[in-house]
Amino acid sequence: MKTKSGKFLAAISMIGLLASLSAPATAVDNSADTPEIRAAIQNATTRSDHEAIAIHYEDAASQMQAKVSEQKELLEQYQNKSYLYGRRAQDLQSHTEALIRNCERTIAADMQAAALHRQMASKLDENHATSETQSSALQASYR
Repeated sequence: MKTKSGKFLAAISMIGLLASLSAPATAVDNSADTPEIRAAIQNATTRSDHEAIAIHYEDAASQMQAKVSEQKELLEQYQNKSYLYGRRAQDLQSHTEALIRNCERTIAADMQAAALHRQMASKLDENHATSETQSSALQASYR
């Protein structure tokens, strides 16, 4: 009788452990793609607008990188202590590997978007410098 209740208690605690460990794994999202940032992208006209958008994407990428680190630690736990998870160990491992791949793709996309907006900002700087040079040349010719 004592053995059955001990096994039952162990099973319940294992279910709780699995639920707590797998909860962060399902919380991965692409926080960089919000209605606010889409509106900012559509309305970006100045160098500082594009710089702010680039910073937003870089911050999102660094946050996602932190999630990747957490998922890699979790994956290591699943691999090193697979006996704790029973039949679900391989499912948990493959699920976590898929989350890591998804996060890494998101990081690459965020960094690419940041680089694109930094490039747009530098082109706006170049265009602004060129237009200032041309306007000062025009002013000099009228003197």
